Amino acid sequence: MTDETDEAPAESLPEPMVRVLGDYERHLRSERGLTEHTVRAYVGDLASLLAHAVRMGQTAVAELDLRTLRSWLALQQTSGRSRTTIARRATAARVFTAWLARTGRTPTNVGSSLRSPKAHRTLPDVLRPDEAEALIRAAIEQAADGSPVGLRDVAMLELLYATGIRVGELCGLDVDDVDRGRNVVRVLGKGRKERTVPFGTPAAAGLDAWLVRGRPGLLAPGAGPALFLGVKGGRIDQRAVRALVHRRIAAVPGAPDIGPHGLRHTAATHLLEGGADLRSVQELLGHASLATTQLYTHVSTDRLRRAYQQAHPRA
Repeated sequence: MTDETDEAPAESLPEPMVRVLGDYERHLRSERGLTEHTVRAYVGDLASLLAHAVRMGQTAVAELDLRTLRSWLALQQTSGRSRTTIARRATAARVFTAWLARTGRTPTNVGSSLRSPKAHRTLPDVLRPDEAEALIRAAIEQAADGSPVGLRDVAMLELLYATGIRVGELCGLDVDDVDRGRNVVRVLGKGRKERTVPFGTPAAAGLDAWLVRGRPGLLAPGAGPALFLGVKGGRIDQRAVRALVHRRIAAVPGAPDIGPHGLRHTAATHLLEGGADLRSVQELLGHASLATTQLYTHVSTDRLRRAYQQAHPRA
């Protein structure tokens, strides 16, 4: 369902608001280092907020008040937006009003006391260990002919499952980011935070085969140091990786339809089920908050409960 707040483009706002929104967009990109997807989501949410403020008779950000913010969120709720969406938009508003106050555009942070509903934390779909094994085994079998694309697909799947890195992080890797001496990969994550993530022997073998026998066959002028390449020889993009993961997993009998982020969930879940401590998994995944990582403990508990109910005679 859509609502009128989603249909007002930033260009329809008063010029002073457009200028402020443009400044904030540049701040998100250059100072906070957010991904393009996140920047677009934030700017879209705030354009919606400012359009609502205009309908309430306000023409400049200095006129924003808590009543306007609350009525905007109330409109989201009556328009059928999910709790998750409303919570995200409330966060976007609070961060924006804090920036307005910090940069002197408003005298106070009018959103500091804005509250939002807690988003329902749903358990993500993950592969069982045997399904993850079947996924990669099938890719290895199909790459037996030595085709560059087949070798690349094996290396990407192995690395996604071995490390739990995000698809954007995978696509951003350069050849020099892989340290084969220590079997670690250097990743540039959200907020341009760098972390080092280990990988195992299977992923190392997949990377070696790709770098020695696969990458040279796809490499085209202008590819630069990109680790993974698309069929035209340039750095692979996220859409291609998502399509690959969905296509490969669709061939695994009984496996849930997940994408690269589902493999990230899978890696985290299998690490915790295998005995890894929560702090280590937080570091590996690059989560800013331990609360985010704790979601995966709920996944493991839920699977344990299902196994108990299926197996115990007095469950």
